[in-house]
Amino acid sequence: MAIHPSAVVDPSAKIHKNAEICAYAIIGANVEIGSGTIIESHTVIQGPTKIGKNNHIYSFASIGGDPQDITYEVEQESNLIIGDDNLIREFCTINRGTEKEDAITRVGSSNMLMAYVHIAHDCQIGNHIIMSNNASLAGHVRIQDWAILGGFVLVKQFCMIGMHTYIGMGCQVNKDIPSYMLASGVQTRVRSINAEGMRRRGFSPNAIAAIKRAFKTVYRGSGLLDQSLKELEETESDHLEVIQLVKCIRSSKTGIMRGPHEE
Repeated sequence: MAIHPSAVVDPSAKIHKNAEICAYAIIGANVEIGSGTIIESHTVIQGPTKIGKNNHIYSFASIGGDPQDITYEVEQESNLIIGDDNLIREFCTINRGTEKEDAITRVGSSNMLMAYVHIAHDCQIGNHIIMSNNASLAGHVRIQDWAILGGFVLVKQFCMIGMHTYIGMGCQVNKDIPSYMLASGVQTRVRSINAEGMRRRGFSPNAIAAIKRAFKTVYRGSGLLDQSLKELEETESDHLEVIQLVKCIRSSKTGIMRGPHEE
């Protein structure tokens, strides 16, 4: 265990012998840090927070702070769980959960959170996600695996971002964005599918073509959304990606983001 003499570590914290705590870092009560994790100088970690293996948290990050929720009271249960192999850059803020939703904020594994990213209380973040500088999530947001958020993206409370999505810089997301979609613009819309992202991750040409057809059915079809989804279930049942897209849309609680030709 490498703990710099200037670091302040609460006696109740559990630091793995292979973790590294750098100069002037502050590790609070009820914090657990796994093997190979590096906490850079001037980072503040408050508990209850559990951080897994091989994470790298850079200077001035604030991890595990109280929820920014006016109904939160100190005596309530409140937790943060972070997985393995995450890169969390300078000045990131990640808040613990509230009792409104299992009292847990959760960040998965192999994510890259660039400088000044904010993840609010009760968010559930998957794996292999990239959040660019200053991207911010309000409370109770869900982000599925392999999503990419550009710089300064803002996501409203309770919204869901589906897997393999791409959201362009500066977008304001106030409804769900289904899996495999690409959203952009000052007036944020779902513009197309994230074909390039799918290619980079090894999706077959047939799978990409199926998602493209599904996009046209959902966003450019003349029928109601439920009719479009039923059509996809009947005509594209052999394509798992399309069925996953349908399930993603059906699970939406806020409604899905509008398309390029919708007002």
